[in-house]
Amino acid sequence: MNQLQEYIHINKERFLNELCDLLKIPSISADSSYKPQLLQTAKEVAKALEKAGCKNVQQIPSNGNPVVYADKIIDTSLPTVLVYGHYDVQPADPIDLWDTPPFEPTVKKTDIHPDGAIFARGACDDKGQMFMHIKAIEYLIATNQLPCNVKFMIEGEEEIGSPSLASFIKEHAELFKNDVILISDTGMISNTQPSITTGLRGLSYVEVEVTGPNRDLHSGFYGGAVANPINILSKMITQLHDDNNKITIPGFYDHVYELSEKERTEMAKAPFHQSEYNKALNIDEELGEKGYTTLERSSVRPTLDVNGIWGGYIGEGAKTVLPSKAYAKISMRLVPGQDPDTITQLFTDYFVSIAPKSVKVTVKPHHGGKAYRTPMDSIGYKAAHKAYSETFTNTPIPQPSGGSIPIVSLFSDVFKSHTILMGFGLNSDAIHSPNEHYGLFNFYKGIETIPYFYKHFTDLYKQDA
Repeated sequence: MNQLQEYIHINKERFLNELCDLLKIPSISADSSYKPQLLQTAKEVAKALEKAGCKNVQQIPSNGNPVVYADKIIDTSLPTVLVYGHYDVQPADPIDLWDTPPFEPTVKKTDIHPDGAIFARGACDDKGQMFMHIKAIEYLIATNQLPCNVKFMIEGEEEIGSPSLASFIKEHAELFKNDVILISDTGMISNTQPSITTGLRGLSYVEVEVTGPNRDLHSGFYGGAVANPINILSKMITQLHDDNNKITIPGFYDHVYELSEKERTEMAKAPFHQSEYNKALNIDEELGEKGYTTLERSSVRPTLDVNGIWGGYIGEGAKTVLPSKAYAKISMRLVPGQDPDTITQLFTDYFVSIAPKSVKVTVKPHHGGKAYRTPMDSIGYKAAHKAYSETFTNTPIPQPSGGSIPIVSLFSDVFKSHTILMGFGLNSDAIHSPNEHYGLFNFYKGIETIPYFYKHFTDLYKQDA
C-alpha cells in the first residue's frame, strides 16, 4: 500500500460521511422551490474546498445559481488544471420506485458492487464524482505533493442545461483561465476495464403543446366530433421516425459526421455483449436505427426521444374528459456537425407542418449544446491514459459517450483548451433514474487516480514546452 492508498484507507469513512451529508440536500435545479437547498449545497461545497486547503474560495453570483470557485496556485510558471463539476441534481421522481428514500443515502452491496454502493440522488451524477476531486486535492495539499496549479468551477445548473454559464464564463474568462479542463461526470466500461470518454453528444431539448378546443369537453357529447389533442399529439410523435427508426425531420442528417469503417472497427473492440445488455434492462430485444450497432446507436448517432407526455385526466378512477391540451417533452441527442439551434428550428418547422388544422401547436425550446470530441493526441488525454494505467490492472479504452454536457463545447471556444473526461461511474448506476447509486470502489478509485493525472499532465506539459 503506497502513501496515497494509505491516506484513502485511513480517511475512507470520513470521506463517505462527508459525501453523504452533501447527498442529503435535495439540490434540484429543475424545480425553483428548491432554491434554498441549492444555495445551501453551494455553501457546503465551498466549505469542503476550503477545508481541503484551497484558497480564494468564493460563491460567485450568476444569472441563476451561484458558481463555486476555489484555487490552489503554487507556481504561475506551471500549468493550470480547471476542475469542472456540478452540485445540482435531477428530480427524484418517481419517488415510489426508489427502494430507499432518494435523499437519505444508504450503502448496500450489489452483484456489481460487492464492496457496497451508495444509493441516493446525485450519488454518481455528479456529487460523488465531483467530491472525488475535492478529496484528491486534499491529499495532495496535505502531503505537499501538488505538482501544478488547480482551479475549481462547481456550478448548480448543469441538469437544466447550464443556462447561466455561457455568459458567466465569458465574463470571468480570466479568472478561470487554464491549460486543460478535467471533468468526472461520465462513466467507464467496468470496474476492471477503465475507459476514457473521447466525446459527448450535443443536445436540443424542446417542449411541445397541442391545443384543441378552448376548454376540456365531455367525451360523450363531443368525442368523435372534436379533435382530441392527446390523440393528435400521439399521431404526430409517431411521424418523427420511419420504419427503420430513422428520424424523419427534413435536413436533420445534413451535417452529421459519419464514422469511417476504421473508426467503427476500433469502436467495436470495446467489450460488449448484447444478451447481457438486454438482460440488465429486462428487455427481450433492442431497438434502434437500422444499420448500426447498439454501441453506435447510443453514442455516435443522433437520436430523438420523448421524455415525458401528459394531458387530460390522470388521477385515480375515471373522468370522461376530452382534454383541451396535450404536452410532451422531447430531447434530441446530436453528433458532431449538428448545430443545436439549427436542429431546434428544423424540428419546430416540421412539427408544426404535420399538425392538422383542428389543433394549434406551440414548440418551446428549453436548452441545448454542441457535441464535443477530445483529441487523443493531446497531452491531457495521454495524462489520463497514464493515470488510469497506474491504478487499474488494465489500460483504458477510448470510448465515446451518448450523454451530453452542453457547456463543454463552449469551454473549448472560450478557453481554447481541451476537456478531459475522466469518469468513474458505470452504465448500471441508474443516473437520472430511481435507485441511482455509486460504487464505493469507484469513489475511492477515483480519488486514487486523479492525483496521477496532475502528475503526468505536468510532466508532459514540461516536455512539450
